[in-house]
Amino acid sequence: MTPVLELRDVSAGYGPFRALFDVSLAVEPGRAVALVGPNGVGKTTAARVASGLVAPSDGAVLVDGVDLTGASAYRFARAGIAHAPEGRSVFATLGVEENLTLSFRRVHGRRQVHADLERAYELFPILGRRRNQQAGTLSGGEQRMLSLARVMVERPKLLIADELSLGLAPIIVEELYARLEELREQGTALLIVEQLVSHALELCDHVIVLSHGAVTWQGPSDEAGGVLTGALGSG
Repeated sequence: MTPVLELRDVSAGYGPFRALFDVSLAVEPGRAVALVGPNGVGKTTAARVASGLVAPSDGAVLVDGVDLTGASAYRFARAGIAHAPEGRSVFATLGVEENLTLSFRRVHGRRQVHADLERAYELFPILGRRRNQQAGTLSGGEQRMLSLARVMVERPKLLIADELSLGLAPIIVEELYARLEELREQGTALLIVEQLVSHALELCDHVIVLSHGAVTWQGPSDEAGGVLTGALGSG
């Protein structure tokens, strides 16, 4: 089966700083992969490489078997790769519905906006109740829901979710992961980038551990417990 996403021996960095060293990973259609490790080991850089936001200095990035190494981020998006980046990623001075409308109109055109909005409010009912509220006045969890809704409604081939749980209350994290599970059941593959791994392990089939920019272990989720205790405890 051709992976939706494959990184082959990828190295990448920012100027003289190298963040990834010969990283290889693959996400097959409909599968969920957790990319885990302590803060500062290169997880976010790997996510940016996987969505075309950072070009690798070495190695290759393939989407559905097509080499997109060095291609612009919009080509990754057109190929079905969606990225929910770390942080809140909303237009703070615009309303909730304005944020969603801008995103949906860009992707699907004006005629599809109403249906997309209804889908977003179905995924996250609280956004429907806040539709006229400025996004910058939402709680951190609500802003994270808004940023996720903008990409989840598209039902991409692959969703890359970076540090979903960062700074959020446990009940909000549980709701976000429930929505990811629903998206996966509809056929979207997932690459979950996390530092706090309990929810990611429940959702994902496969785990990849990063340390100092390199893959130190990968395997099935049910075999990852002892490895993660050592890897994350040392970070």
